[in-house]
Amino acid sequence: MKKVVTFGEIMLKLSAKGYQRLLQAEEMNVEYAGAEANVAVSLANFGMPVAYVSRLPENDFGHAACMSLRSFGVNTDSIAWGGNRLGIYFAEKGASQRPSKVVYDRAHSAISEATATDFDWESIFKDAQWFHFTGITPALSPNVAEICLQACQQAKKMGLSVSCDLNYRSKLWTKEEAQKTMSRLAEYVDVCIANESDIADVFGIVAKDSDVEKGQLRQASYEIVAEQLLQKFNFQKVAITLRESISANDNNWSAMLFDGTKAFNSRKYAVHIVDRIGSGDAFAAGLIYGLINGYDSQKTVDFAAAASCLKHSIEGDFNLVSKAEVESLMNNNFTGRIQR
Repeated sequence: MKKVVTFGEIMLKLSAKGYQRLLQAEEMNVEYAGAEANVAVSLANFGMPVAYVSRLPENDFGHAACMSLRSFGVNTDSIAWGGNRLGIYFAEKGASQRPSKVVYDRAHSAISEATATDFDWESIFKDAQWFHFTGITPALSPNVAEICLQACQQAKKMGLSVSCDLNYRSKLWTKEEAQKTMSRLAEYVDVCIANESDIADVFGIVAKDSDVEKGQLRQASYEIVAEQLLQKFNFQKVAITLRESISANDNNWSAMLFDGTKAFNSRKYAVHIVDRIGSGDAFAAGLIYGLINGYDSQKTVDFAAAASCLKHSIEGDFNLVSKAEVESLMNNNFTGRIQR
């Protein structure tokens, strides 16, 4: 089986313990995570050969981040080494009506100062079948956006499928900057992945009769949005996750996959949240896994939604579940009864 390649920034994550606010925290949990790294780990847990590409500083934090990926079986041979610092993000969990919160400290990180000469994409894509990145990566700096473009161009030249999760981050760039850059990259994307608000933020396409802030989503409206995206950018498929927020602790979670002619909807899960960060990446990994392995559209979106549902129950950003556990949930084993 040929490998999947993901490209992005892995960061040092410092999170307040339990439900403490960052203002209260006197000690922090230490992890390493990032959107494309989360996808890579999920795919490795499903048994896929996967390589992660980034640029890390030659210091203890850079090596610790690399070691965390290797411990899950992710290939790190194409990571470039250089720069002075690893990006950091601080997180606190939301509860009840208080939302979760993320604070970034990632300016001048090693990857944000990368240059085109750091990556030989022709060599990196040897024996690869799929390339995945998110909208977070080109938001890091104009030079990284250009590297993303070069990667996409080489991937298409070599016949790889390309997927992108829009992942708009308002703390990294403006909507206008995102639209300009992502429209350029979209030319090379086969599978576009987004949540219920990304498409409006990045491309200005708004679902009618839905209110993201109130958690009121109308599936039929997002089918129209997906069709508009395909017409605008010639994507092969569009996948949209749909989160209905009841509170910070309880959400309804579902997804839709539009294949150009028909929309396929997953089951809607009532989720009590342990940790929601990384749930979109878990969905992306499940989607990629299904498409690579020849699942039909319905099974693909069912697998991806179930994988993401399970991620909400796991501490940390990585989705530490197996293919068998995802399939068990798909097959209606969703009561959470103890396994003996």
